[in-house]
Amino acid sequence: MTTDEFVDVDPPFLFPDYPITRLRAPLEPPVVLPRGWFHHQRGPAFGRVRVLPGDNDLTTGHPGVPIGQRIILRGRVLDSDGRGVPGTLIEIWQANAAGRYVDRADPGYFPLDPNFTGAGRTLTDNGGNYRFTTIKPAAYPGAPGTWYRPAHIHVSLFGPSLGHRLITQCYFEGDPLIAGDPIARSIPDPRALDRLVAKFSFDQQYAGGSDSAMVYDWDIVLRGPATTPVEG
Repeated sequence: MTTDEFVDVDPPFLFPDYPITRLRAPLEPPVVLPRGWFHHQRGPAFGRVRVLPGDNDLTTGHPGVPIGQRIILRGRVLDSDGRGVPGTLIEIWQANAAGRYVDRADPGYFPLDPNFTGAGRTLTDNGGNYRFTTIKPAAYPGAPGTWYRPAHIHVSLFGPSLGHRLITQCYFEGDPLIAGDPIARSIPDPRALDRLVAKFSFDQQYAGGSDSAMVYDWDIVLRGPATTPVEG
């Protein structure tokens, strides 16, 4: 067992530089639920709507083509030994190329894109591989007078039971806004923060033509010294 295994890579519940944590951080210690409760039931149960092959392409399903830079986000879901984890449900949601979410909670500073909803899902294959085709999200401002959030994609993974869920987000290599983002800075270990950054790939098979896309690689590690931080 290495020293890295004892490093807490997840951000604290309360990080004052990220103001919303002052409101939602728990005031009491977590309650440990006994085994056998509903959240330990075997699954996964993904609801009544089946995951279809096209659900991982956020650029289709609308009358027209969405505005923005088409990208492919791909990688593997891995266990602590580097083995792929098959059958993992991955869901993503994001802002559009203007920095706007399709959500009533969005303040509406920027325009919606009628051809982009910003949500998709997929199942990892037998090797733990996943892939999404989407539009690169834009940065957007927080509350008035605060920072611009770096471009990011929210990610949720469901494992074999309700209690096995990871919610995080990934950033993009080279974004200067990451260094000043309070949410990113709440992660105590800079090596762990780097594991949330999708790396650009010079993959020529996706270059050229109307379906061309820039490719970013990002692996998600569920446990062990290289675990992916849980980030809200």
